[in-house]
Amino acid sequence: MQYRRLGRAGLKVSEFSFGSWVTFGKQVDTGLAERMLGTAYDAGVNFFDNAEGYEQGNSEVVMGHALKALGWTRDSYAVSSKVFWGGEKPTQRGLSAKHVRDACDAALRRLQVDYLDLYFCHRPDIDTPIEETVRAMDTLVRQGKVVYWGTSEWSAAQIATAHAIAARDHLTPPTMEQPQYNLFERQKVESEYLPIYETWGLGTTIWSPLASGLLTGKYNNGIPNDARANLAGYEWLRDMFNSAEGQAKVAKAQALGKLATEAGLPLHHMALLWCLNTPHVSTVILGASRLEQLQDNLAALDHRAKMTPDLLAAIESVMGNKPAEPQRF
Repeated sequence: MQYRRLGRAGLKVSEFSFGSWVTFGKQVDTGLAERMLGTAYDAGVNFFDNAEGYEQGNSEVVMGHALKALGWTRDSYAVSSKVFWGGEKPTQRGLSAKHVRDACDAALRRLQVDYLDLYFCHRPDIDTPIEETVRAMDTLVRQGKVVYWGTSEWSAAQIATAHAIAARDHLTPPTMEQPQYNLFERQKVESEYLPIYETWGLGTTIWSPLASGLLTGKYNNGIPNDARANLAGYEWLRDMFNSAEGQAKVAKAQALGKLATEAGLPLHHMALLWCLNTPHVSTVILGASRLEQLQDNLAALDHRAKMTPDLLAAIESVMGNKPAEPQRF
């Protein structure tokens, strides 16, 4: 395992991290979570990702119990939460100063920690001024409840606005962004955010590196019964795979699978290592519903040397979707 700085911040995070979206509190109970976290930690993983919106907070409860049972020293790992979807009442959603504060306190209780290393605004909130959210996050940092705050799926313009407000009012600016990034989703990480990296040193903790399983090859012959796309609440994923766009992506995944076989590594390992090849990726968040799946994903690092310039060029030839250079601010 190698470690990368979180953008220009001093924190170094493992190149592979472990997240709980879809799995903890739904497919993974506390006992399995403890084994999975222990396996990741023993492999060198030092960042564990979560959110209030994952299984209505139950994901954080499961992770919190596992962290407590494992008994690691608090200075040996980093843990995150995200704020936006806390409940159905108006005061339990969005990025208002009230909900940012309440959600942070609730996450600390569920995760059983004294502070969050990373705290993300899970989506932009069109009903709350960015200035209000920046001030709320700065307050949490000054209170010692949060070390670094950031965003998830914000636009470059929104992130730039947050930085401008922070600079003007001497507040803590966002440090990192958590975007979706994989061979099919490239625009933000490789193009839109480029000026943000250069100007403010944005770090990224990328999610869905395997495109919800598409880049494992498991959907090449339809949707398996045990696939995420068949879970309750994920009908949107099943609809995507069944669409014309989804079928076109399956065809690309099949072509990529042939390249991976020729290179001597599994498709999902190639896809994970491809993400790591992007210099602005601070960490790739792995997800798993089974211990063996997590172990297998971590083993991708054993194939690092196979990601040659020739293989990377062949991947680009298959994908044909390299983003254009962005316009500068």
